[in-house]
Amino acid sequence: MVSLTGHFLPGIAVLLSWFASTGLIVWLVHRPRATYRASMVGTTVAAMVGIGMIAATRHDSGPAATYAAAAAALAIWAWQELAFLTGAAAGPRRLPADRNAVGFLRFRQATEALLWHELALAGLLVLLAAISWGTANQVAAGVFGLLFVLRLAAKLSIFSGVPNFSDELIPAHLQYLRSYFGPRRISATLLASLATSLVLAALLAQRALAAGAGDAAIAPSLVFTLAGLGVLELTFLALPVRDGALWHWALRRDSTTHIAGQARGTVHGL
Repeated sequence: MVSLTGHFLPGIAVLLSWFASTGLIVWLVHRPRATYRASMVGTTVAAMVGIGMIAATRHDSGPAATYAAAAAALAIWAWQELAFLTGAAAGPRRLPADRNAVGFLRFRQATEALLWHELALAGLLVLLAAISWGTANQVAAGVFGLLFVLRLAAKLSIFSGVPNFSDELIPAHLQYLRSYFGPRRISATLLASLATSLVLAALLAQRALAAGAGDAAIAPSLVFTLAGLGVLELTFLALPVRDGALWHWALRRDSTTHIAGQARGTVHGL
């Protein structure tokens, strides 16, 4: 039986958190670069508090602790997303792909452009898994791990080729990343990512429903909703729908104009 507190409220909480946190990151990264240091300090403090909260709630599987752990995981994720988008933790390569780069060479260069970010995310996932291992409240590690897998699937799909991507959200100092995008077509990687994420979401939905209608359903419902959003974002890559329009309210007008100008015909014809 589907319940309000066990299934719907966790879903609404994830939706609102996803929308607000993504909008906040977009807004922060498109402010003047002089503000980046303060933004990074603020999000770093929030992430450190989040790690402490996860440690403090790891033996508590009650509703408040479950929501707190999930929120903490999202705060830690947002910290690293901001670090990447500000350029604080991107990768050792800060140049466009070589014009003649194909195959493994292109993949290696793309990896070098993202390396520090990916290693930081992997390290944080290991840390959260270690903190939560064998405890009653493992929702933080579950949320972070799911975000890691879904984002990696999206990145590999964009590298291989997708019909649509919201490159207008990329800040000007990261425009070189567009050179690593694949052609605008449906690739086998995108199809595989969509199929796998759909199966994963279905399994998580089944788990949430099997948990019953009480507090035990909160954690699996949180994770399922996040998986559903991941499927939605991958679907946006396949459809002629600009999901970036959801975040235009967070963009400064002059930033939008500048990014649009930077994006036109400047990077290897992609």
